[in-house]
Amino acid sequence: MRLVTEKESNYNNLEQMPVGELLHHINDEDKTVAYAVEKEIPRIEKLVEVVTERMRNGGRLFYIGAGTSGRLGVVDASECPPTYGVPFDWVIGIIAGGDGAIRRAVEFAEDDPEQAWIDMGEYNINSKDVVVGIAASGTTPYVIGGLRKANQMGLATGCIVCNSGGPVAAEAQYPVEVVTGPEFVTGSTRMKAGTAQKLVLNMLSTAVMIKLGRVKGNKMVDMQLTNHKLVDRGTRMVMDETGLGEDAAAELLKTYGSVRKAVEQHNRVKKAK
Repeated sequence: MRLVTEKESNYNNLEQMPVGELLHHINDEDKTVAYAVEKEIPRIEKLVEVVTERMRNGGRLFYIGAGTSGRLGVVDASECPPTYGVPFDWVIGIIAGGDGAIRRAVEFAEDDPEQAWIDMGEYNINSKDVVVGIAASGTTPYVIGGLRKANQMGLATGCIVCNSGGPVAAEAQYPVEVVTGPEFVTGSTRMKAGTAQKLVLNMLSTAVMIKLGRVKGNKMVDMQLTNHKLVDRGTRMVMDETGLGEDAAAELLKTYGSVRKAVEQHNRVKKAK
């Protein structure tokens, strides 16, 4: 396969460029990413549908990856519980080298094709689950091996990669290949490739959570109230849904712990009257 992510940058002599020129060129490259993602929406849709179906039937979503790709999966997984009020074991991000690799690179962790399945084994993974491999190059052994074993065990598999025709995509039943082209700094896939992966992850988890009923209208009615900003946001949601004043809405939210439960209780009381 041809690794487009490793191609020479379209720019040279970067160290000689003025800061403004550097920033404009980086921005010019970034502008192309959303269009590359757009081309893959039909395949993203198929992945969303299978993840939604599996999770409705008691399955979970696993992300596996190494380096930047692994970190992006961990970020997306960790944001689902506070945003949508889901259990912490519904969406699970696993990075080669373990949680320590989130902050500091672990040498050669991505090169072991057996380790991803071992890492997933800590979560009693089963055939209801979905595994999505994230790998900018599309060639990471950790991800290839994890997807291959998942396929053998009857799980649904997907991937998010930034080259086409690679071995990661070949192992995925639902591949997403967002070809973002050469990076501004040659081979630095934390840039355009990482941005593309983040965009797809946003689309995937957001669409799944919406289809699972974790959004009402356009509001995060199940979000966890973990700081004052979110309590204030939740209070405004309750006010909008019920017509209550701020103090009454805040008290109702405090009592029932979520926007959804607060509004449902208000409606029950109102109906009973």
